[in-house]
Amino acid sequence: MRVSAKADYAVRACAELATSPQGQPVAVETLAVGQGLPTSFLERILGDLRRGGVVVSVRGRSGGYKLARPATEITLADVMRAAEGPLVTVRDERPPSLSYDGSAAALLDVWVALRVSVRDVLDEVTLAALVSGDLPATVRTMLQRADAWENP
Repeated sequence: MRVSAKADYAVRACAELATSPQGQPVAVETLAVGQGLPTSFLERILGDLRRGGVVVSVRGRSGGYKLARPATEITLADVMRAAEGPLVTVRDERPPSLSYDGSAAALLDVWVALRVSVRDVLDEVTLAALVSGDLPATVRTMLQRADAWENP
């Protein structure tokens, strides 16, 4: 699985918003500096996140962006879907719309299982858990595997 810069930046920007005191709006420039992100790219990403219902924009002198819901209710999957669309696609199609024949017939099952495993992580980790470092037990267990940090 490949996580794009857009998805990575979206999660990082939302993490910054999750640390905003009392949900106060944060200016794009402040978000960009806080995570070392390019401002113009971040503005486009925030537009996608706003259309996806993850953030809201606040106009005015002390305006900016804030989370649309509490950080405990927004998962990394929510953020990534708003930024990029479905979590797992094959040739830009969702796995259930695919079919394979012959020796590759079981490949559909593999793609669906991959989607389930991605969901098992991204649907469980909230922005609140991310910024506190208190990741779910299932994620911590995955990190304890001997091969977790190896790059085959």
